[in-house]
Amino acid sequence: MSTATTTDTQSPAPHAADSHDLIRVHGARENNLKDVSIEIPKRRLTVFTGVSGSGKSSLVFSTIAAESQRLINETYSAFVQGFMPTLARPEVDVLEGLTTAIIVDQQRMGSDPRSTVGTATDANAMLRILFSRLGKPHIGSPQAFSFNVASISGAGAVTTERSGRTVKERRSFSITGGMCPRCEGRGSVSDIDLTQLYDDSKSLAEGAFTIPGWKSDSFWTVRVYAESGFVDPNKPIRKYTKREMQDFLYKEPTKVKIEGVNLTYEGLIPKIQKSFLSKDREAMQPHIRAFVDRAVTFTTCPECDGTRLTEAARSSKIAGISIADACAMQISDLAEWVGGLSEPSVAPLLGALRHTLDSFVEIGLGYLSLDRPSGTLSGGEAQRTKMIRHLGSSLTDVTYVFDEPTIGLHPHDIQRMNNLLLRLRDKGNTVLVVEHKPETIVIADHVVDLGPGAGTSGGTVCFEGSVEGLRASGTVTGHHFDDRAALKATVREPSGKLEIRGAKANNLRDVDVDVPLGVLVAITGVAGSGKSSLVHGSIPAGEGVVAVDQAPIRGSRRSNPATYTGLLEPIRKAFAKANGVKPALFSANSEGACPTCNGAGVVYTDLGMMAGVATTCEECEGKRYQASVLEYHLGGRDISEVLAMSVLEAEEFFGTEAARTPAAHAILSRLADVGLGYLSLGQPLTTLSGGERQRLKLATHMAEKGGVYVLDEPTTGLHLADVEQLLGLLDRLVDSGKSVIVIEHHQAVMAHADWIIDLGPGAGHDGGRVVFQGTPADLVAASSTLTGEHLAAYVGA
Repeated sequence: MSTATTTDTQSPAPHAADSHDLIRVHGARENNLKDVSIEIPKRRLTVFTGVSGSGKSSLVFSTIAAESQRLINETYSAFVQGFMPTLARPEVDVLEGLTTAIIVDQQRMGSDPRSTVGTATDANAMLRILFSRLGKPHIGSPQAFSFNVASISGAGAVTTERSGRTVKERRSFSITGGMCPRCEGRGSVSDIDLTQLYDDSKSLAEGAFTIPGWKSDSFWTVRVYAESGFVDPNKPIRKYTKREMQDFLYKEPTKVKIEGVNLTYEGLIPKIQKSFLSKDREAMQPHIRAFVDRAVTFTTCPECDGTRLTEAARSSKIAGISIADACAMQISDLAEWVGGLSEPSVAPLLGALRHTLDSFVEIGLGYLSLDRPSGTLSGGEAQRTKMIRHLGSSLTDVTYVFDEPTIGLHPHDIQRMNNLLLRLRDKGNTVLVVEHKPETIVIADHVVDLGPGAGTSGGTVCFEGSVEGLRASGTVTGHHFDDRAALKATVREPSGKLEIRGAKANNLRDVDVDVPLGVLVAITGVAGSGKSSLVHGSIPAGEGVVAVDQAPIRGSRRSNPATYTGLLEPIRKAFAKANGVKPALFSANSEGACPTCNGAGVVYTDLGMMAGVATTCEECEGKRYQASVLEYHLGGRDISEVLAMSVLEAEEFFGTEAARTPAAHAILSRLADVGLGYLSLGQPLTTLSGGERQRLKLATHMAEKGGVYVLDEPTTGLHLADVEQLLGLLDRLVDSGKSVIVIEHHQAVMAHADWIIDLGPGAGHDGGRVVFQGTPADLVAASSTLTGEHLAAYVGA
């Protein structure tokens, strides 16, 4: 064996390829960024900090990651690009040194009823192959175990031309799928309560329908039934004949002509299922969602018992376990079971499946099961589920972009997440993290702090350097970095109690607990210990209970804080009253819209596979309204000037004598209360940060009448400085006589609470029990639970 020797003792000149170890951003102006120029070291862990809305996501996601994705998309042919989302180039002068960006964000996974943790991570696909090879009795290919594939068979004559002759053959085919025929792979069947759809004592002509949006003069809904000829519009529904009732409720789609217009008539039940039940419940407007909750009841499918699978798929077993049993197991148990299987013929498959399941356990999601619907995962769980596929990846020199990876994590689990981030970095990757938690900021090699404020007051780089430098800097983040909320000297006395008895939802083990009322209660415990199951399962949202969950706000570019909070309604009415015209004129989505841009303020030009171009509308100059509408004034301002105001400006404006509008003033006060005073009323919802959306939602829910507020991790997306403001808001709610129950991991909220209920000791079947209940001071003194240990360390006890 020979080895090459070098005679040159001098170190060689650096290679040109080694000089590219920085990502350079020059002149970034996306959203609220103000000509930001920074250099980010490659193959290092860089954390971006700053108050909520300061421009962190605009820099990391909308500029660096977006441009990387756009450049990768451009490497595909024009034909392939036609099927991909078209991305516009970010507002930036120069971007150099970019590498392939892999984005792991907090977007909730699709809430399609057939999407589960297993289908989202390929674990289900591997299990299906495993059962199709080893399952006894053998029932077919992997499709036979899929609840997304229905069993189909067919036969018929096929005519083919062969050598100038016409040949007729009889052909048949069959596909064996695993979808339960009764629930179609959903695991639950829906039943519609007809009494919520119509009043059967009335006729259609008398307005029998009670469905939201179904007005008596509506061409597409009520009139198509009344004038179809299938039912008598003047007869009360309860007096319909059997035939009329069948046509009214279940008739197949049929063409009918009404006033010379061709329309489709179909039975009421299929019409409701298509128009309401096929949509994502979370994306519905609140009044539509309330109607669906009233009108539709979901029960476990009696045929498949909620497993979504056919009887044949459930009958095939490996070592006494069916695929339905495997998917229902806690993932940590399933990993153990798969680890015990040994079959040389499927060894590579078993190895890949073991790795995926072990990754779940390693990332702290071992308490989930593969049949858990993906729409029920919290933002933090969804983000960690997406991380699974990157853990064993052999890719290097990639830029990983994380959006608050510690969301939904107990302080005990944050160390595990930190180790994963460091592992990705040590493999030679660039890791960019947007984060608020000091426990994760402290592991950074490089910190970029944006601010100083939020919205228009932010968008500049306040600090760049090491963690030690950040601590010593006078920035808002540096100032609050070592803040520790102290335990309260005295806690409030409860005014009553809410008794929970025998709670068994999900992993809860017959829990009996009294939740004090009239005080601030924190429900704590590691991720998966049963906090949400206890609160949402035992304190149903309804009369007197206002529940604010983590579900993100949905909104198009036409939605803004004024439309989302209902603020625009009183503003439009005030303008209409002051000027003696219709309120619809003051809506950019209705009669007052600029005809050129249809009220969008910009004109979109679709360039096919190229990124579309948005240019400010020349007609209205981006104001969204017709020129004639802008001639109407309230308190000396037109509607476009009011929507351009910040919340604080508008609060002052609607409090003045000239424009006094109490309804608008009340909504604006709530927005200022949650710390959104800097937001512009007309700012599109699509440009708001995660923390801003969370607080906008909280402000909207504060208007609801209720004595008990249930908040699920309200500190999500909030900077250390914003958390102080949130604690002040929670105090004001309690002092006004409300009861506030908070599911929370943030130690500042725990320390500030009057009472803590800690669940655990672990996650999944290792949790589900109350391990402590009492005051924060007692929890710190006892330090008997994981939460107690971390809270004691936090307050320096």
